[in-house]
Amino acid sequence: MMQNGGELLVQSLVGLGATKAFGVPGESYLAVLDALHDTSGQLDFVLCRNEGGAGFMAAAWGKLTGSPGICMVTRGPGATNAAIGVHTAMQDSVPMILFVGQVGTDMKGREAFQEIDYPAMYGRVAKWAVEIDDVERIPEILARAWKTATTGRPGPVVVALPEDMLTSRSDAAPLGPLAKIAEPQPDPDAVQEARAILGAAKRPVILYGGSNWSDAGRAALQEFAEASDIPVVTAFRFADRFDNHSPVFCGEAGVGMVPSVKRLIGEADVILAINNRFGENSTDGYTLLDVPIPKQRLIHVHGAESELGKVYQPALGIQAGHDAFAKALAEVPVKGDWGAWRQEGRAAYEAAFDLQDQPSPVDMGKVMAHLRAVLPEDAIVTNGAGNFAIWPGKFIKYGPAMRHIAPQSGAMGYGVPAAIAAKIAHPGREVVCFTGDGDFQMNCQELASAAQAGAQPIILILNNGIYGTIRAHQEQHYPARVSGTTMVSPDFAALARAYGFHGERVETTGDFAAAYERARAAKGGAVLDLAISEEALTPRVTLSQMREAALEAQKAG
Repeated sequence: MMQNGGELLVQSLVGLGATKAFGVPGESYLAVLDALHDTSGQLDFVLCRNEGGAGFMAAAWGKLTGSPGICMVTRGPGATNAAIGVHTAMQDSVPMILFVGQVGTDMKGREAFQEIDYPAMYGRVAKWAVEIDDVERIPEILARAWKTATTGRPGPVVVALPEDMLTSRSDAAPLGPLAKIAEPQPDPDAVQEARAILGAAKRPVILYGGSNWSDAGRAALQEFAEASDIPVVTAFRFADRFDNHSPVFCGEAGVGMVPSVKRLIGEADVILAINNRFGENSTDGYTLLDVPIPKQRLIHVHGAESELGKVYQPALGIQAGHDAFAKALAEVPVKGDWGAWRQEGRAAYEAAFDLQDQPSPVDMGKVMAHLRAVLPEDAIVTNGAGNFAIWPGKFIKYGPAMRHIAPQSGAMGYGVPAAIAAKIAHPGREVVCFTGDGDFQMNCQELASAAQAGAQPIILILNNGIYGTIRAHQEQHYPARVSGTTMVSPDFAALARAYGFHGERVETTGDFAAAYERARAAKGGAVLDLAISEEALTPRVTLSQMREAALEAQKAG
């Protein structure tokens, strides 16, 4: 049957199993939008208010589901707006496909209206960027894009779609489900060598990363770690992939890394790193392990050969799927005299939840204690970027069914779109977004997208009137010279109500519990605007203390 390129693309996406596409409409891909008219209930178009929000939703979908998040935007401005989602998906190592409208093939190279060379623009940001110039090749290139996004180290793929290609006709058959590509299996000898290296250790540590773990792989890793009594730490923002209630879980190696985790990594003599890419945040700026040869014996396991030895040269590198490796490792635990080492790490992790009263009308330490008590076992927590992100990142214990969807890229504005995507994916689960007043205003217009899609989460705005992370750096490096970090914001509760949400200002800690129950009961989602003092910039150091320490250092030196 003859069909145009837009129809062939949409039918192929349906055949591949895509169910949602996030985007903003544009004239450059009208044929695709027309084809989506006929796929309601199979492949739905989630209308967003900005391409950046759409990109974040697609990236979050990929992280939450393991299936490529689909994003559709128009050429030029649409593509540049969506770039933040592509960058976030790449740093998070999650599958995503961005479809971008393109000028007709007869106009290419003339700087036509909104023309951009997308393979050039995205070549070093995405995992792969390609343009489909021939309608007959849509199935071929889309199949490769899907495979590229989901295998090895998962990541984003950008596919440009010239207008005239989308309106050309073809009798090519749409794609159906692709055959599963089995993950690389670990070499048995390498598994034995890894066991031998771990068994000879005095202070071993397991450092894991990635969101693309299967339930079986996660269970196997936990089984091995607990049977071997080895402390486990997570790479930045992947705490939800290991049961935090396990006695071997010892915390997160990420921004604001606590001293106990720094000690575990820095003083370890063997590190088993599984499925992590050794980013700046998990290594404390590449200081906890020497580059290129760490003093710790490093066993690095990753499904992508390109990640092995990229920064650190391992004592043993194993190209294998993390799930397959964990299952093989769990067959025989290792034993050693490191029980006290693990116990110290776990005790420090537990102690970190004990906080003094915060100098703030709403005390986030007490708020988090309440949330730990009431959040459902399958709650989904999201956040964007800012000093506020330490609360969901380090003060929730993520159980086996909970998810934490947050950007490794440190992208502001991610939390609200991610929460909307999570609520679309799992409408029956409690979805809670943590956001700052600056972070919220990056994508607060997506509340309209949430209302239209019937996917309204609970949003907690930690409102302290400043860009907190930058203010912290400012006070540390240029104390008492505040510049460009103070905000004047609207009435967030009134804004929320204008979008159809329940909106409420929470002025004191004692008001939070009841306000949260009202938020839960609100059928149209809720926004709680929490009164936070700028003094409560971090859980343990106030803004004034930061400033005073920096001024003293200036005097001394």
